[in-house]
Amino acid sequence: MKQRRFDLLVVGAGPAGLAAAHGAARRGAKVGLVDAQPRAGGQVWRHDLRFGAPSMACAQIDGLGAAGIEWLAGHEVVLADDHAVVASHADGAVALHWRKLVIATGARELMLPFPGWTLPGVTGAGGLQALAKQGWPVAGKRVVVAGTGPLLLAAAATLRRHGARVLGIHEQARREVLHAFARRLWRWPARLAQAVALRTRLAGVSWHAGSVVLAAQGDATLRAVEVDRGRGREWIECDQLAVGWGLVPNVELARLLGCELDNASVHPAVRVDARLRSSHPDIHAAGEALGIGGRDCARVEGAMAACFALGDERGGEALRARRERERAYAALLHAHFAPDARTHALATPDTLACRCEDVPMSVVQAHADPRQLRLVTRCGMGACQGRICGAALRELRLASPSLSPTAVRPPLTPVALAALADVPSDEPEQGTDP
Repeated sequence: MKQRRFDLLVVGAGPAGLAAAHGAARRGAKVGLVDAQPRAGGQVWRHDLRFGAPSMACAQIDGLGAAGIEWLAGHEVVLADDHAVVASHADGAVALHWRKLVIATGARELMLPFPGWTLPGVTGAGGLQALAKQGWPVAGKRVVVAGTGPLLLAAAATLRRHGARVLGIHEQARREVLHAFARRLWRWPARLAQAVALRTRLAGVSWHAGSVVLAAQGDATLRAVEVDRGRGREWIECDQLAVGWGLVPNVELARLLGCELDNASVHPAVRVDARLRSSHPDIHAAGEALGIGGRDCARVEGAMAACFALGDERGGEALRARRERERAYAALLHAHFAPDARTHALATPDTLACRCEDVPMSVVQAHADPRQLRLVTRCGMGACQGRICGAALRELRLASPSLSPTAVRPPLTPVALAALADVPSDEPEQGTDP
């Protein structure tokens, strides 16, 4: 197996990972940056085939080589051990040895079950946004955007830019909640300006507060969605439903490496100290892995993590005030845009909770013990390994963290046997002495 050795290895090439890699390179470290995607940028700065990446992203992505950062594109971490991870790629696998590690693994969308959510044509809001950027044909498609949070505006703006007919944005938060949120935005003028710019780009698109999608209907594909706007129900004919209720931290790698998690929230994040150091003394974390904070928060934390990992205490402390400011904004978002009781009650007994193994909600509710649920129904043991249903059931208070990737086993993701055959083993070969 090929071997690579780094002073600092960064896993995840989104805003946090890029900031960490560049920060470490500027301090003279030998830096490796690894990501499963073919291009750096993560989900936030995903490359758009038609319009490219934002200028802010291009400066960091295009500058990786000049900074001396070894960019390992298309490398997915599947195994981890003390001071080493194994990444699978098209040509096999490579062992990446590190003195210090920064986990910047980002987040994924929270999908909650409701009648019809498994129909073709129903996707996450961020998922459809990513598909559009990668060339999925949305031009002329009738799209309904629903759920909660600022991601809905960003997704709708991207879809409209790619030619979709956005029929409406249905925000779960009620109007009084949104007004309370807006009244506190004066502390973050850049965020306010960003929201105004998005609304300007969406001029003419109807926006409904206190509105929830109740069901999706169709045979082989989506045909219509039922919404409750607080004044009764109505059906809207459409081709696509982009729905999302926020994000969930990706903590599988941290958990596999033995890092403690902060279980104060419904969706655990990596627990770190004031220096962004995890319970493992040589592992730092940044960005959404610490709890959903957004792009700007991720960038500050990535830079901080690099400073503290390499012993630059002064540089790290200089960023602390900015980080606290961004985390305060993240707390404000969570307080106003968390899924509410109406959203939690959408699923019926026949609604699938685990789409990989076809497990309905009625079966989930019949097994209070998560271990029994897994053994009897295989819920959480399908292709996604609980990444979708585990997070959803925790959000609905129907599962503990044990029904989720927070209790992980290697490999982290599906991997070819040929790649695993290259992994060194401590076990003696058959026919040889120990």
